[in-house]
Amino acid sequence: MRSLYHETNDHGIAGTIGLTGKAAASGRVLPNTGSIVSRMTGFRPPLSSFVTVGPKLHQGRRPIQGEGGGVLGATYDPFRVEYDEIDGVKIHDLTAPEGLTEAGIDRRRLFLRTIDEAQKRAFEGSGARALSGIYDQAFSLMRSSAAKAVFDLDKERVTTRDRYGRFRFGQSCLMARRLVESGVPFVQVNWSSHVEAEEDWGDGGWDFHYRNFELIQERHLWMLDQSVSALLDDLADRGLLESTLVVAMGEFGRSPKINDKAGRDHWNQCYSALVAGGGVQGGRVVGASDARGEYPSERPVKPSDMVITMLDRVGISRSDVLGLGLAPDGEVIEELF
Repeated sequence: MRSLYHETNDHGIAGTIGLTGKAAASGRVLPNTGSIVSRMTGFRPPLSSFVTVGPKLHQGRRPIQGEGGGVLGATYDPFRVEYDEIDGVKIHDLTAPEGLTEAGIDRRRLFLRTIDEAQKRAFEGSGARALSGIYDQAFSLMRSSAAKAVFDLDKERVTTRDRYGRFRFGQSCLMARRLVESGVPFVQVNWSSHVEAEEDWGDGGWDFHYRNFELIQERHLWMLDQSVSALLDDLADRGLLESTLVVAMGEFGRSPKINDKAGRDHWNQCYSALVAGGGVQGGRVVGASDARGEYPSERPVKPSDMVITMLDRVGISRSDVLGLGLAPDGEVIEELF
């Protein structure tokens, strides 16, 4: 895709648009695309229907909205797993407290269910139902050895782990493949927690207002190339690529004009995305920019079109989305298929 665009160059607002298709309005945050998939497909024990691999997204200290269920409720927030080079896989909410046995877990669940039923009778609200769904998912994951095994990257061959890259994004992509292979219908992999690069107190984002060419050659480009290439090849080797749509996309692009710090600034008027698998015809290019790379010259595409296309690939129609009380923008990008 070479002709994506939207209306803002603010990281936070643009991030929300990329994750949901629209900016938040009057405090109303639309659900993440994965949350819609989770709502339509339902919980599939023992794994969640929507898993995010990577830390929560931030602009500075401000969380970026759009990673969770939004107006659909917290039931459809993603299950989150993280990886770093020092501690390996981290699942903060899955480990039982020391000394708590399976029998103890069962007693706690029974006690919780009793309270939960009382709350439902007293309030008859969506909040109580949402909490019940979250608890069901948590207990299912805690009790399932098969679910825990999915998150164990040590079960992979050393050569496979090396192929993806022994760094955060590489191992996160490998985790995504394991989740897809286990039947999770929607997986989101976050490149970093912060949009900012390390020099701006970030953790490796793509916000290169200075030393753009130096930084992307030292770190970002070869990492992205290695990890995404390994993921696509691995999915293809396992017969999963044709049924798995892979989308690599940011909140916006970088300015065609180089600034006085050898950097590139925010540019939302025209940017690119990589789309593969899921029936996409390989080698196809959709859209084009003008001669300066500033604006789309043909087939302009908005993030809402990407959202509708992703939903369409998992069998969720515009009518289905309307049935959830949402008003989807965008059209399926038919030229991809």
